[in-house]
Amino acid sequence: MTELAPPRAILAIVVSRIGDTLLATPALRALAAAWPDAKLTCLAHPKRAEVLRHLPFLHRVGTITKTRAPLLGRLSRQPYDLAVVYGNDRPLVEYALRVARRTVAFDQGDEKLNARLFRMVELPPHQTVHAVRYRLALLAPLRIAPHGLALSYRVMPAEDRWARARLRPQLAGGSRPLIGLQVASFPTKAYRDWPIENFIELSRRIRSRHPGAHFLIFGGTLERDRTRRLHEQLRGCSTHYAGRLSLRQTAALMNQLDLYVGVDTGPTHIMGALQRPMVALYHGYSPSSLLAPLEHPCLYVVDHPRAGPDCSPDESMSAIPVDAVWARVLEALERPIAVAA
Repeated sequence: MTELAPPRAILAIVVSRIGDTLLATPALRALAAAWPDAKLTCLAHPKRAEVLRHLPFLHRVGTITKTRAPLLGRLSRQPYDLAVVYGNDRPLVEYALRVARRTVAFDQGDEKLNARLFRMVELPPHQTVHAVRYRLALLAPLRIAPHGLALSYRVMPAEDRWARARLRPQLAGGSRPLIGLQVASFPTKAYRDWPIENFIELSRRIRSRHPGAHFLIFGGTLERDRTRRLHEQLRGCSTHYAGRLSLRQTAALMNQLDLYVGVDTGPTHIMGALQRPMVALYHGYSPSSLLAPLEHPCLYVVDHPRAGPDCSPDESMSAIPVDAVWARVLEALERPIAVAA
């Protein structure tokens, strides 16, 4: 087996959705810790790269797509000693092979392409390994040990000041606790969505126990009808941010929350990286055992009652009763775990 000399320049390619990008941060951190003198560059999707900005273990964050990749790196002199590629998009692997002396990737399903890799890693069986450990498996042939399993995200001081100023009017009257709500996943994973009626009932219960509670309603433009309906039901004690914020603005506001309640989607992974109190709801087809943030000090999980390998995406999230989520919210609000400010 060919040994790998300590690299001076490393490339990681992570072109995926927000959550999957964040789920790769423990692997990126481990890669950087293994060779602290190397400069680690990460290329991500143009719409997701911002979640990686300012991470202290990344030397540079850039962007790439599978459609642009064939045009790039053809005049390169292989500036990277090592490349690690997540996913099975051939153009991205081909790009890595052009710009790096050695490339590590999962099995690409092509013997000729696999033969060009420095290391080819067999894919772990589907839905048998937590998503973080799945990504760490790509580093095993390099003999790189994990450097913690928690997700990474960094709110910058200017973003923190912006968030505090933005929330000042809502909190001027002492409105607490401040609770964030994420009611929907992305359209192709809509089976993960908890009924909006349940969010309304849960919010009413929170207000009955904590009359000063104020809700920040997050989300995108595609679920705006549902988020507006929730806002209407919480008039006077909620702020509607769905479709109005950038990704990093959303994260900065989330970092101010006393509690977050959300379904399994990108912002929930961001909240998992922020290490603040959160209640997360998981569908049985993609349960918490596969996707919940690891090494999180104040995570309260609610799994679908039929969670497991036999659960179909057709199972409705309405099977999670409000009582089950309410119980976890009470734990989070009334028996909180101290977190760093």
